[in-house]
Amino acid sequence: MPYVNTADGTQIFYKDWGGGRPVVFSHGWPLNADAWDNQLHLVASRGFRAVAHDRRGHGRSGQPWEGNDMDTYADDLATLLDTLDLRDAVLVGHSTGGGEVTRYIGRHGTSRVSKVVLLGAVPPLMLRTEANPAGLPIEVFDTIRNGVEADRSRFYRELAVPFYGYNRPGAEVSQGVVDAFWLWSMQVGVKGALDCVRAFSETDFVEDLKRFDVPTLIAHGDDDQIVPVVASALESAKLVKGSTLKIYEGGPHGLAGAFEREFDADLLAFLNA
Repeated sequence: MPYVNTADGTQIFYKDWGGGRPVVFSHGWPLNADAWDNQLHLVASRGFRAVAHDRRGHGRSGQPWEGNDMDTYADDLATLLDTLDLRDAVLVGHSTGGGEVTRYIGRHGTSRVSKVVLLGAVPPLMLRTEANPAGLPIEVFDTIRNGVEADRSRFYRELAVPFYGYNRPGAEVSQGVVDAFWLWSMQVGVKGALDCVRAFSETDFVEDLKRFDVPTLIAHGDDDQIVPVVASALESAKLVKGSTLKIYEGGPHGLAGAFEREFDADLLAFLNA
C-alpha cells in the first residue's frame, strides 16, 4: 500500500486515483479516506487526479502517541503534497478535515493550492468561549470522549444516526451507511481518537481563515447536528474574502442520499469553473 513518511517517522496511507489536476480530500473524525470513495471515483472519472489520505491515528496510517493535533495534521498534509509534488491542487476538507485544510493554509500558504472546499467544516472554532458564544459547551465534547472511552463500538454505532440525520422524521435510513461508519470508526486508535476530539473542538482557526487567497466554496447543511452551521460556515464565510457560501436546506453532517448528490454536483461545478 502507498505511504508517505512524516518528519517524526509516522507513515501516512493514501489513495491516488486517476490523472490530471489534483483534488486532495481530507476526511472527518473518526473516519478515514474510505469515507471519500464516492467523491474520489467521481472526480477521477472526470479527468482529475483524486488523492485522499488516512489522518495519523486513523485507518491504515500509523498510530503514534504524540502528534495528534491540528498543527501536525496540517504538516502531514504538507508532507503528502510535497512528496507527491502536487501543484495547482484543490483541497477538499470535511468536518475535522476542513480544519486540517484550514490549518495547512495557515501554516504553509497556497503555493500548491488553487481552490479550497470546506464541507461541514469545524472552523473557525467549535468550542463555546466568551469570544465565541455560538459555540458548543465543553460538556458536549466531554460526552464524546466519555463515550469513546466507555464503549467505543456502541458509541460509534449511535453517533452514525445523528451524523447522517437518520433521527429526523421521514429520513431514509441506510443500514449499510451506518455499518460503514462503524467499521471506519473502529479503525482509529483510542489515543488518536481522544486527542483528535480536542484538536477539532478547541483549535481556533480565525487567523488561518484570514490567510485564504484562493477561490473557496464553504458548504454546510443547515440541519447539521454535529457541527452546527451558525458557529461554523456562517462565520467562516465572513472571514474568507470572496468565498462562496452554499447552505443545503435540511442537510445533515455526513454525506449520504440526496445531500451527497447535491454536493457532488456542486463540487464538479466548482472544480470546472
